[in-house]
Amino acid sequence: MPVPSKERVTEVISDLVQRQGYDVEDVAVTLAGRHSAVRIMVDSDSGLQLDAVAQLSHEISEVFDSISDFGESPYTLEVTSPGIGRPLTHERHWRRARGRRARIDLAHETVVGRIGAFDGESVSVVIGSRAGLDIRRIHIRDVHKAVVQVEFSKPDPRELELAGGIPEGRVAPADAEASDDGEVEELDK
Repeated sequence: MPVPSKERVTEVISDLVQRQGYDVEDVAVTLAGRHSAVRIMVDSDSGLQLDAVAQLSHEISEVFDSISDFGESPYTLEVTSPGIGRPLTHERHWRRARGRRARIDLAHETVVGRIGAFDGESVSVVIGSRAGLDIRRIHIRDVHKAVVQVEFSKPDPRELELAGGIPEGRVAPADAEASDDGEVEELDK
C-alpha cells in the first residue's frame, strides 16, 4: 500500500500538532517508486526549535506506525519549519513576519519594506525613502502576493523599532539566514 494522500496525512496529524502548540502549514507527499517522502511543515507564533522538531517527528512517526494507511511501504518523514520563502497568505503569517523585510505585490505596484503591526485587516510597512523612513498601511485584501525577503545584513535598528521589533521567540533578520531558518528532522521508515 502506498503512502496516504496529503489530505489523509493532514487529517491524521492535525490534532497532535495543534495540541503541541503548532500550526500545520503544509504537507507534501512525494511518491518516488518504492521509497516515498512525507514532508510536514509546522510553525507557531514563537517559532520552532530543533528539540521541538525532533519531538514532533517522533510523535508523528508513532502515529503513522499505529495506523494501517502506511502499510509496509518505506518512506522518509521530514518535519520542518516554513523557512524564508513562504508566501504570506494567512493572518498568522503576517504576525509572525513582523520585523522582516517583504516584497508585497499590489494591483498596480510592488512595495518592499519591513513588516510592522498587523491589526487583522491591514499591516503597517516601514518603507525607506529619500526623506527617511515612512510607515504605510496596506489592506490585506489589496495584496496579490507577499513574500519575506532574504537579508544578508542586519537591518537598520530604527527601521526595526518602527516595525515594532521581532516577535518574541522568532529569529531576527540576517540571523535567520545564518541558521537556515528552517530546522528539519528526517526519519527513514
